[in-house]
Amino acid sequence: MDRIYRLSNEISRSISAENPSGEPNKGALEVPSENNPAKYLGKGWKVRPCITLKAKEITELANIEGPGVIRHIWLTVDPKAYRATILRFYWDNEKSPSIEVPLGDFFANVHGLRFNVNSMMVSVNPSGGFNCYWPMPFQKRARITIENLLEEDIKGFFYQINYGLIEIEENAAYLHAKWNRSVTTREYPEHVILDHVSGEGHYVGTVVGWTQMSNGWWGEGEVKFFIDGEENPSICTTGTEDYFGGAWCFGETFSAPFCGYPLWQKKEGEVPRHGLYRWHIPDPIRFKKSIRVTLQALGWWPNGTYQPLTDDISSVAFWYQKEPHIDFAQSFKLEKLWSR
Repeated sequence: MDRIYRLSNEISRSISAENPSGEPNKGALEVPSENNPAKYLGKGWKVRPCITLKAKEITELANIEGPGVIRHIWLTVDPKAYRATILRFYWDNEKSPSIEVPLGDFFANVHGLRFNVNSMMVSVNPSGGFNCYWPMPFQKRARITIENLLEEDIKGFFYQINYGLIEIEENAAYLHAKWNRSVTTREYPEHVILDHVSGEGHYVGTVVGWTQMSNGWWGEGEVKFFIDGEENPSICTTGTEDYFGGAWCFGETFSAPFCGYPLWQKKEGEVPRHGLYRWHIPDPIRFKKSIRVTLQALGWWPNGTYQPLTDDISSVAFWYQKEPHIDFAQSFKLEKLWSR
């Protein structure tokens, strides 16, 4: 915020359905048809505010020649898309994406559900306005796509990508994000949030969707960070709720600038589901060579010892690093994405 008053040579641009290329003087050029609500107003009004995501197809949302930085992304769409579409970001003409995450999970809305989030990096507002404020620098090119995994078209996809064209520092790292899901076991009740990362960078955020399969408290396990090939973690939290900024089993939901527990869903006939986020903005976790992040799933046995849990856990890891990155692209199927 201390730079907001300073003048800059940055060129402001924006991509939307009304200006798909983001080029200057290219917005609001669509001519309304006879079936368009703007047919009496003509060109220059609200003619093409959204697009349709075709069934089983990948749609390119942005293809920006750099250098520059993406400043803000806003979008809204039918909730059926939250766990049925995949966002991918490619930096500098790379072949494998640096960001590959289901749409809702990228905006900290897990399980395919919509709920409000009021944080610094992600804001989800009534009634489905998804906002992302992660700064995303790039030198040569930024390409963003979305894949519709459904057998049907998704109509009414509204989006706005605000970015600036400006020289980027040589030491600027690129944003990465990876989704993972696992069912923990009694024998080894650990979920891997992030692994197989090599290079220099810093870890900046975690989103978790937790489906509880056992009675009682579910968050006794620790989050552990293994930095630069460590056998034992140098950063070790005291419990799941502690890592996400709460204490003593939460007891209620909350949403704060850097951490939150915005979802605690308990419905008759359904398993309990939880949603959590933690942004390492004041406290990024630096690594020079590699990083591995894990989450334990522990509860309590009646005799006061820890109970290993068999819970269904999904996560998104956010980190900045220098390119190139290890190819972590996945083959997504709907049955892998559906919530319980």
